[in-house]
Amino acid sequence: MGSLTSIYVFACVFLSILWNNIQPTVENKITANYSGHLLTEVPKNIPVHTHILDLSHNSISEITNFRFTSLSDLQVLNLSHNLITELDFSAFMFNQDLEYLDLSHNNIWTAYCQLLARLRHLDLSFNKFTVLPICQEFGIMFHLEYLGLSAMMIRRSDFRYVAHLQLDTVFLTLEDFSLYEPLSLTALNTRSLHIVFATNQNFNFSLLYDGMSTSEKLKIVNLRYTLSHKDFPSPSLELQKKIKTTDLTLDTVDLEWTVILQIFLLVWDSSVEHLTVRNLIFRGPVVELTEYKHVPLLRSLEQLLSLGSSMKALTLERVRNKLYYFNQEILYRQFSEMNIDSLTIHDACMPHMLCPKKRSSFQYINFSRNALTDELFQNCDTLANLKILILHRNKFESLSKVSFMTSRMKSLRYLDMSSNLLRNSRAEGRCQWADSLAELDLSSNQLTEAVFECLPANINKVDLQNNQIASVPKGITELHSLQELNLASNRLADLPGCRAFTGLEILNIERNLILTPSADFFETCPSVKELQAGQNPFKCSCELQDFLRLERQSGGKLSGWPEAYVCKYPEDLSGTQLKDFHLTELACNTTLLLVTALLLTLVLVAVVAFPCIYLDVPWYVRMLWQWTQTKRRAWHDCPEERETALQFHAFISYSERDSLWVKNELIPNLEKGEGCIQLCQHERNFIPGKSIVENIINCIEKSYKSIFVLSPNFVQSEWCHYELYFAHHKLFSENSNSLILILLEPIPSYVIPARYHKLKALMAKRTYLEWPKERSKHALFWANLRAAVNIKLPTSFETDEEQSDVTSTSSITQRLIK
Repeated sequence: MGSLTSIYVFACVFLSILWNNIQPTVENKITANYSGHLLTEVPKNIPVHTHILDLSHNSISEITNFRFTSLSDLQVLNLSHNLITELDFSAFMFNQDLEYLDLSHNNIWTAYCQLLARLRHLDLSFNKFTVLPICQEFGIMFHLEYLGLSAMMIRRSDFRYVAHLQLDTVFLTLEDFSLYEPLSLTALNTRSLHIVFATNQNFNFSLLYDGMSTSEKLKIVNLRYTLSHKDFPSPSLELQKKIKTTDLTLDTVDLEWTVILQIFLLVWDSSVEHLTVRNLIFRGPVVELTEYKHVPLLRSLEQLLSLGSSMKALTLERVRNKLYYFNQEILYRQFSEMNIDSLTIHDACMPHMLCPKKRSSFQYINFSRNALTDELFQNCDTLANLKILILHRNKFESLSKVSFMTSRMKSLRYLDMSSNLLRNSRAEGRCQWADSLAELDLSSNQLTEAVFECLPANINKVDLQNNQIASVPKGITELHSLQELNLASNRLADLPGCRAFTGLEILNIERNLILTPSADFFETCPSVKELQAGQNPFKCSCELQDFLRLERQSGGKLSGWPEAYVCKYPEDLSGTQLKDFHLTELACNTTLLLVTALLLTLVLVAVVAFPCIYLDVPWYVRMLWQWTQTKRRAWHDCPEERETALQFHAFISYSERDSLWVKNELIPNLEKGEGCIQLCQHERNFIPGKSIVENIINCIEKSYKSIFVLSPNFVQSEWCHYELYFAHHKLFSENSNSLILILLEPIPSYVIPARYHKLKALMAKRTYLEWPKERSKHALFWANLRAAVNIKLPTSFETDEEQSDVTSTSSITQRLIK
């Protein structure tokens, strides 16, 4: 069961690669995919002009004749992984354009041939054929490049019909294999030969020897030999001379160490240039090889290694030792002294490797996935030709020791120290690297920012991703040659500057802790052509927007834009791509914001100040304040005057320049005769000791009416304005009709100041008495005016003596003011 499983997996991978790499000969092909549809027979409704038909992974058990007759354009047909038992090639006789036919992984045990002239790829592997199903018709398929076969035996005559064909690849699956006639494979003419053997059987090594004599590229899967190494068949000298394989791959090898050594001896002394062994398990008895020279095979190996060979590259992958104990130094010495260009020992649990005793030809060494430590190649002078050294996933701890390891490798260009346990601290001292080192991979270690003090001076490319670097220190040694720096998956909170990396062209800082990249990065790093900064927890703010703006101005250097650049903070913007994040210039420019706020404030002040000044609002506020203060004092100082009774019929407000008319015309005409009118005049009724404002307010409140004598002189008097204001205030506060306007002289509108807007409003809305120039109209004027102010006062509060006393004082005061 295990044998079938491993063969199945290998074949699936191999065939899927072939299937995916099919290169169609025409464009715009029509594909019909019925793979995995649980079909038990070939569908009848396949489109007539189908070029590619996939019927794999179904349960089709029979291919009836003429089922594909209508598909004249069919070029690719995949019937693998079905239950077909018999194959009649005549079912495809009308598919003259058919180039690719895959019938692998079925149960076919017999086949009836038919010429398919244009076929390039035919796969019959992993079936139940007893003998190789090679028909005579195959010999005239001159376009055939790939031939996959399966059988339980191979005879010399099986390949006679295809021996003349120039095949690119022959793929053989040999399950339940029972017979192989020596030299059978040598009849093939193919560039590449792949053989998959059953895992539960002993491998027939004649297949190996004949295969190496047949093709340039040979791959064998499942080499198992449980018999004693004494029974192991050695190749003849004549056969060894016919070997033409240059690329040999052995996959899934489970052999005794003596057999492995014999195979290696054969390969080393052959034309093989590239030997790859994967999944190697070597077994053997418990033998202590301290006296290894007594073992003939090891002695032979040592002698061969001292001689020249065609081999250029040896690759060992996934090597395991079972029940075999030996002095490992012997094996390490053999490896180190190999005269080859490339040596790979991958995943072999190898704890050490010796330095070659003489100048080595190694140019490429790959010891990844082992158990090597800091002691490797210390003080080793013989690896001067080494250009590439890969020590991925080992147990190195000291970066300083690693640097000294390379210091004598004069040709070293690339060093991979990723996935180790490397640390670096100032206590370890300085580092000394090979001057030729151009690329250094230190990813997935435990390095901190101190690593920048231990980098090669002439390095071009450094990979420091997945370490513990929180910042790039200032004052480090300048790395003028550094062109590419990878700092992904570290702890950086900001973009590093380029003061020490003046030639940096590519920077990767993905998956760090950068919230807001510094906007001055592009100024300090003018040579950067590509910046990979995605998958960071970006805080979408003004600073980030400044960074993006400068990045766009610099030519758009962000790699992975926009998918990898997403807001993390604030929470309401989490998940928003940076390309969709925008803030206004005003929100992000503090200076502009302050200037705008200042301008708006100035405009608001101007808007408010202009009407205030134009309408003299400060003056009205001052008057309102004075009126309020006067009323408050009167309330507190003279409680008995709170309910003031009317004492005058009218208060007269006029300009001092119009006093002659008031004294000679107004007062005499109103106060004479019966029921005389009592007028309140400032010269007679203002009380000494009180302020003028208080006197004005008191007189207005004690008067039934307020008479205003309007003229150009009136609008020029400040005190007349006061009196008008307080009288107008009484008009609204007491909801009375107490104002009487007398127009003594016409007043042009341009003469009235802006602050007299109330006067303008009163003259526009209220009826006023105009002093007539004709004497005949005077009587009517006085009659109207007397009627407007005539009211019976409750009592008389003023005597003639009091009036005379007040007059003398008020008159002097008002003359000074008006």
